[in-house]
Amino acid sequence: MNRNLIYIILFLLGLNSFVGDNSYFVITQKDVQLQIPKDFPKPVYDFKENKLTPEGFTLGRKLFYDPVLSKDSSVSCAFCHQRFAAFAHVDHTLSHGINGLIGRRNVPPIQNMIWQKNFMWDGGINHLEVQPVSPMTNSAEMDETMAHSVYKLQQNKEYVTLFKKAFNDPHVSSENVLKALAQFTGLMVSSNSKYDKYLRGEEKFTDQELNGFKLFRLRCENCHQEPLFTDNSFRNIGIKPDTALRDSGRMSITGLPSDYMKFKVPSLRNVELTYPYMHDGRFKNLYDVLDHYAKGIFFTNNFDEGIKKNVGSLSEDDKQALIAFLKTLTDKDFIYDKRFADPNSR
Repeated sequence: MNRNLIYIILFLLGLNSFVGDNSYFVITQKDVQLQIPKDFPKPVYDFKENKLTPEGFTLGRKLFYDPVLSKDSSVSCAFCHQRFAAFAHVDHTLSHGINGLIGRRNVPPIQNMIWQKNFMWDGGINHLEVQPVSPMTNSAEMDETMAHSVYKLQQNKEYVTLFKKAFNDPHVSSENVLKALAQFTGLMVSSNSKYDKYLRGEEKFTDQELNGFKLFRLRCENCHQEPLFTDNSFRNIGIKPDTALRDSGRMSITGLPSDYMKFKVPSLRNVELTYPYMHDGRFKNLYDVLDHYAKGIFFTNNFDEGIKKNVGSLSEDDKQALIAFLKTLTDKDFIYDKRFADPNSR
C-alpha cells in the first residue's frame, strides 16, 4: 500500500477517535507557549506585538478552517493546506480555489513559519501577518476582499464573542483577523522527526539513512541548511520554464533579469509528505527530484553554479540513500498534533 495512503488512513482513524470529545479541542496556556527548539536560530517573527493567548490561537484555528473567508464561502485556508500533508496539498499540482479555478503555483507547506524572512515562492510577502492576504484576495483562490471578510465576521455573533475574548474588542478588524491567523500558523513548529531524535541520541539511523545523511551534508546542505533545511534564499535550480504558466519567479517581484526563474528554497522538513514538488508541482516523487539534479538541469545565464558543483552526479544507490534520509525528516508528532486539528470535526 502507498505510504502516503497509509498516513491518510491513520489520520482519519485518529480523527474518528476524538470526534465528539470537545475537550480535545480546548486550548490552554500551556498549549500556546512557544518552545524554541535547541539549535534553531532566533525567530524572525517573535510575537512581541501579537501576544500568544489560548483565545487568540483558538480564533486563528477557527478562521483557518472556516470557508467564510472566501467570496462564496466554499474555500478555507485548510482547503489547500491539508494537515496530513504537513499543511501542503497532495491533491493537485497547482493551487485551486472557488469555482474550480486553478492557480499558478504549487501549494507550499505551513511549518516553522516564524523563521521565514519571506513568503510565497517568489518572496513577494515579507511578514507573517500579511501572508494570508495573498490567498484571500487572489482571484483564483479565495477571491475575497479583506473589508468584506471583516463585514461577514462582524455579522456573526460567535465570531464577535471570539474576537472580544481574544483581543478585548468586539469590533472585528482586518488587523486582528491576521494576528489570530499568525498565532495559529506561527505555532506550527516541526522539530521532532527521526532526524531530530538521532541528533539528540534518542534514535539510531539505519546504514542507508546514515549514508544518505552524509551525502546530504556533502551535496545538498549548501541550500538546504540544517536545522531548518532551507537557507531562505532564492535560486535558479535549472527548472525548464513552463511556457503555459509563464512564471518568471523572483523577477516578477524585483524586476531584475538576474532573478529570472529564481524561486525560494523550500524547507525539506516533512518533504516525504509534501509532494508534488517544485514551484509548479512538476515532480511527483522524490526520485524524480533527484533525477532532475543528476541529469535534468536546464542551464540558463543565472543558473546557480553551486548546485552543479555540489550535487554533481548521483548513482542509483546515492539516490536511494538520500531518499531514505529525507524520510527521516517526517515529523509525525507535528502532523498529529491535536492543537492543529479541525475544530469542526467534533
